Amino acid sequence: MSFSLSRRAALAAGLGGLALPMLGRQAFAEGQGPIRIAALSPLTGAGGSYGPSMVKAIQAVVDEANKAGGVIGRPVELVVEDDQTNPEAAVRAMRKLIDVEKVAAVMGIWASSSAAAVAPLCWESKTMMLTCAGADALTNLPHLGYMARTQPNTTLQGRKFGEFAIAQGAKRVFMLSPQTPFVQSQFENITAAVKAAGGETELLIYDDKKPSYRSELQQALRFKPDAIVLGGYLPDTTVLVKDLLRAGYTGTRIAFAYSVNQKLVESVPAEAVEGIYTIAPSPAEGSPAFAHMTDQAGTKTPDPYSTQCYDQATLALLAIQAAGEATGLAIHDNLRKVSQGAGGVKVSTITEGLAALKAGKTIDFDGASGPCDFTDKGDIVDCQFRYEQVKGGKLTLLRIA
Repeated sequence: MSFSLSRRAALAAGLGGLALPMLGRQAFAEGQGPIRIAALSPLTGAGGSYGPSMVKAIQAVVDEANKAGGVIGRPVELVVEDDQTNPEAAVRAMRKLIDVEKVAAVMGIWASSSAAAVAPLCWESKTMMLTCAGADALTNLPHLGYMARTQPNTTLQGRKFGEFAIAQGAKRVFMLSPQTPFVQSQFENITAAVKAAGGETELLIYDDKKPSYRSELQQALRFKPDAIVLGGYLPDTTVLVKDLLRAGYTGTRIAFAYSVNQKLVESVPAEAVEGIYTIAPSPAEGSPAFAHMTDQAGTKTPDPYSTQCYDQATLALLAIQAAGEATGLAIHDNLRKVSQGAGGVKVSTITEGLAALKAGKTIDFDGASGPCDFTDKGDIVDCQFRYEQVKGGKLTLLRIA
């Protein structure tokens, strides 16, 4: 279902305590109808633990923009859809967002499978898509510039995993993963890093709906790995870590932080997760934008996807203000002008950016997730990574680099 967050989405997203704007009571300069942007996020399914906070971050930007007088003199309204971490559901929702809600931009897409499924609808309708999905193949699609992502691609992520495994002393690295749009690229780039250091790798694709992976683990252990990379989502990784414990594996385990999160840590026996390493793109902790976001969104430790969504919403609205019109084409043409404007005024909030643009200035937005600079293909240029390890039942920060 599709609806405005200012009416019902707070309940669907578990955001009952969120203060929502009363758009109709605000005075806006031009008195036009609202500008509509959308969050197509995983409120349920494998990514369901992240979707509500992603939506909340986007709504915080919308609220702040409305308090600042709106964008191009108009109020902003957020329309929320649950993609259920499922590409078929994502397509149904996206059609409604485009055909019925007439949104200028969609953001907060988390799963690569969902992003790949809705991308053609976006470029065909000239709806701007801003995503947290990392599969390399996404920005290789013929998206005509109607896609940009704040999440690093799997070329970069795979290299970081491989280099980290080598740094832990691993020489034989085995990757276990369900079939995802990013698994092949992730594995190839892990392999490149491991082989460059004289090591070997192997990959096994598994069915992510199985209740047990004992046979898959027997195959993995025959490789005699000193490091295993867990490439799945939370539900299947939950099963895998318990099966690894039963199998007696004592080597290094490395996982995506979105799968081995605190929810998983608390749901399995302590010995099943103790010592697991996780890697994730890191928010720009300590930056002005990060400090502002934590205050506006009401969270002191936002996950990487929430900070990215906060930045996506800010960029979309600033691009609309720069263009003077609320269309996907306007965002398409102005995204880089506000995110990496040469010689522009550095801004870190929607309020600062809107004020500078209204004053006729060029801006350069640095966000809560880091510098939001994009390649011509739509990939983020660079970001920091966060390395953590489960110690004593809690994820403990090792370093940000």
